[in-house]
Amino acid sequence: MTAGALGEERPTLFLRKATGLVRGWSVRDSMIYACLSTNVVTLGMVEWASQSAFPKGQLLTSIVISGIWVSFLVVAYTGLVVTIPRAGGDYVWQSRILTSGIGFVLAAVGWWFILWLWAPIYGAVLSEEFFQPIFATLGHPSQAAWFASHNGTFVVTLITIALAGILVSVGMAGYAKVQKWCFIGGMVGFAIIVILLLATSRSSFISSFNGATSRIWGLSNAYAGTSADTAKAGYVAPSMGFGPLGPTMLLVPMMMFYLLWPNWGTTLYGEIRGASDFKRVLAGMMGGLWTTVLLSVVFLLLFAKTFGWAFYQNVNADWLAAGKSALPIFPYPVLLASWIIHNTGIQVILLLLMSLWFFGWVGTLFLSSTRVIFAAAFDRVLPDAAAQVSEKRRVPVASLFLMLLPAVGLGALYSYNSTFHSYTLDATLVIAVTYLGSAIAVVILPLRKPDLWYASPASKIKLFGVPVVPVAGVVTVALLVYNLYEWLSNNTYGVNAHDSLYYMGGMYLLGIAIYVGARLIRNRQGINLSLINKEIPVE
Repeated sequence: MTAGALGEERPTLFLRKATGLVRGWSVRDSMIYACLSTNVVTLGMVEWASQSAFPKGQLLTSIVISGIWVSFLVVAYTGLVVTIPRAGGDYVWQSRILTSGIGFVLAAVGWWFILWLWAPIYGAVLSEEFFQPIFATLGHPSQAAWFASHNGTFVVTLITIALAGILVSVGMAGYAKVQKWCFIGGMVGFAIIVILLLATSRSSFISSFNGATSRIWGLSNAYAGTSADTAKAGYVAPSMGFGPLGPTMLLVPMMMFYLLWPNWGTTLYGEIRGASDFKRVLAGMMGGLWTTVLLSVVFLLLFAKTFGWAFYQNVNADWLAAGKSALPIFPYPVLLASWIIHNTGIQVILLLLMSLWFFGWVGTLFLSSTRVIFAAAFDRVLPDAAAQVSEKRRVPVASLFLMLLPAVGLGALYSYNSTFHSYTLDATLVIAVTYLGSAIAVVILPLRKPDLWYASPASKIKLFGVPVVPVAGVVTVALLVYNLYEWLSNNTYGVNAHDSLYYMGGMYLLGIAIYVGARLIRNRQGINLSLINKEIPVE
């Protein structure tokens, strides 16, 4: 009697013949996702506040330089997407072009373990740009301050995790609708702020700012006091211009904290229509990136016109240094702009409109990561349950819970343990390392997998006879190496604390342990995981 008759046939390499995912997104949906991932409000406004760390650098120039440099990353990732348009992104490409072990470890740390730590980071944005400004506007400064306390931080983190979980659970089609309407509403809020700032004089804003800070916190002449505080501290805000290139280049690694993510949706391209079309994929990511860059430039020019460029930088520097005239909460530019309107109800409405930038973005916390976990499980590196999808919405539910549950526990540690709080400092650095793996993969793709490369639409994109995608990969490697070097060597960025590096090192050891364990278990089952880099799953 044969083994097949006994029901003991050799297990297949993949979990099943097809992933079971469906292409529920258009390229337009991916463009909105890219724009929300490089979020001008939730991430950009927070990073601009750190400009005082490099007082001689030019913020606007650094944003434009960053946008140009990251555009090469977009080209490189577009090449990978159209070559292997599958759910899992970095994991799938690296496991096929490099090795299965490298692909799993880099992707597991960069897309799975590290995103647990991003939950309280997203929560901090929700606190600073939603709860705190709204409660302050309503005349409850003590309640606003509570959201920055240990209990407040944990509550907001739980809210963030719940929101992200709900948005992922509604499926790709449902999330596309949510992000579309949030994006539209957020752009309406942006247009209102543009009109407000264009129509308001500097003197009128100063009067509104002083009046609001006096009414809410009892500060006296806070506009002038803010500048006096920073002057005493020795900080001199640079004038707006192009300025010296060296100090401006030092701002680029700071801008990466929000402009490095236009490819955040590439793990989803197994569920996006037109994923094999180079021009459409490129337009989606590039459109998202440059929409963010342009919105950034418009915002900052208007801040300079109405707030005053020196004051805008001073108010951020004073808040970071906790000066005597500093605002007790984050000087959220939307809040400052809302004070131009002397009506509490309208101020709250404007804050709610601009909060849609957060609510459309919060699903990015887990959505992309679940597809990486799913892809690794489909390859049998992780337990089979993580690759199961719900029948109705095609959501990998177990993969979602592998994001949700650890995030709750680590969110509690973040909220109540100041030592653990510092472990999140390398959250961006680790993702950049994962991107570096994919950048190297696209450079060596023509040599490592020539058949795959020459069958790809990416191989047809040439300039003066030279393939564009591998060259873009080389430029992307330079971008990532430069930023990693600066983050690791320059204390000013605040991301090279030893405890954080040790924690991240532990995450890589965990990834290695899981992969080695999977190899041993699957070998006993007759499955050779090293063969997965020779095969591409069918969607």
